[in-house]
Amino acid sequence: MTDPLALLLCERSAALRYRVLAELMDVPPDDPELHDLGRQREVEAAELDAGSATGVKELSWALCRYSYQGVDRSHWEVAAIAERVFDSQAADGSFPLNLFRRGRRESVYSMAPLQVALPLRGLAAAGYATDARAERAYDWLLSHQLDDGAWPMGMAHGQPGFIAGYRKLPGSKGCRATTEGVLACLVLHPDRSRAPYTRAALDRLLQRETRDEWALGTEVARLTGREPAAGFVTFYARFDLAFLLDLASRAGASLDDARVADLVEFLMDRRGQFGLWEHPAYPELSRWLTFDILSSLRRLRSGAWSGLAPRVPFRAYPTHHRRF
Repeated sequence: MTDPLALLLCERSAALRYRVLAELMDVPPDDPELHDLGRQREVEAAELDAGSATGVKELSWALCRYSYQGVDRSHWEVAAIAERVFDSQAADGSFPLNLFRRGRRESVYSMAPLQVALPLRGLAAAGYATDARAERAYDWLLSHQLDDGAWPMGMAHGQPGFIAGYRKLPGSKGCRATTEGVLACLVLHPDRSRAPYTRAALDRLLQRETRDEWALGTEVARLTGREPAAGFVTFYARFDLAFLLDLASRAGASLDDARVADLVEFLMDRRGQFGLWEHPAYPELSRWLTFDILSSLRRLRSGAWSGLAPRVPFRAYPTHHRRF
């Protein structure tokens, strides 16, 4: 099999080549090639056109995209965007729910965890996870975690919101998409990423052993700008297995967990003859998707956690047999 790292280094993107050298090949920071790629990477990041973003969700996603290019809060524009996001934060650590509604109309929901999870992911990705303001947002999210480790979609008129099949979790009243969104924030924190409440959420997600191969690489497509990051309650509508592996690896999961091992086996079976994973919708993103999966596999080698939740059969939309 062709060395996949050699193929990744053929990528046009300086950001990808930089991350391959630094994160997969352990090239030291003072390496001349890495230094040169770092400058090229910042030029590429300037093309993200984050200046056109206005809403909290759009600004927060711009931070995620900068981070994916390897650019953090040390860059002046990232720091400026982060402050604009923080300016919208309420005293209790949350972000007003009406900021995420079209036309800023009032929502039927009194609370939805994604109102905090979406901006917090961007802030944490940019390097603000331990900022006191971000810590308040984390605490707000944890105050709404269910006893089974998941998070609800939200509350409307005192009742939990309806959870469609694609958002369901086996054996839980929580929402898969919301829990995934909160977990995406938790795994970016240096301490909270391995906390019991983080792993309880991961345990729930790993119970959902669906294999939506068509959704593989959804996050890569959005983080590289090939697809828009649309929706609110539907923001994490697609169950991207590469993204799930990323979350599991950052939470310290181990291949000793049979569910993680099965997920890895499923993905390895879909690896191409040249060592790359082809993106099902955008072949030009195959190197980015391969980098994502290889990075997750590398983190899994040092993981030491295995979940406790039992494996249960699950289908998002069970087949109903006709009575007649």
